[in-house]
Amino acid sequence: MKMKNVCTDSAPKPVGHYSQAVIAGDLVFCSGQIGIDPVSGQMVQGSFAEETHQVMKNLEAVARSAGTTLGKAIKFEVFLTDIKCFSEFNQIYEEFLEGARPARQVVEVNSLPMNANIEISCILYMG
Repeated sequence: MKMKNVCTDSAPKPVGHYSQAVIAGDLVFCSGQIGIDPVSGQMVQGSFAEETHQVMKNLEAVARSAGTTLGKAIKFEVFLTDIKCFSEFNQIYEEFLEGARPARQVVEVNSLPMNANIEISCILYMG
């Protein structure tokens, strides 16, 4: 199977030895995104909602660069540092999905890179 790395300036550059996403066949495996503004390279400052919007915009940019959309998501993996933010996250998440209802897991974690409150990765379909 041929694989291709995805890279876009519309999403934050990887901070380690990984790609923003990898296309494998008809699938796109998006690396976890946190609320980094791709222009400044800094975490967005503000509310949990602002951070979550940035995460979803970052994933949207990676999906677009790969030739697909978040509406073709198969699965999301969501990591929250406070599960009490679940309903706020869920409301914002739905705004980006174009009516899709992918598989999903949401877990609470102790901490995330750069003191992020949320990190999301996903698998998308290209077809």
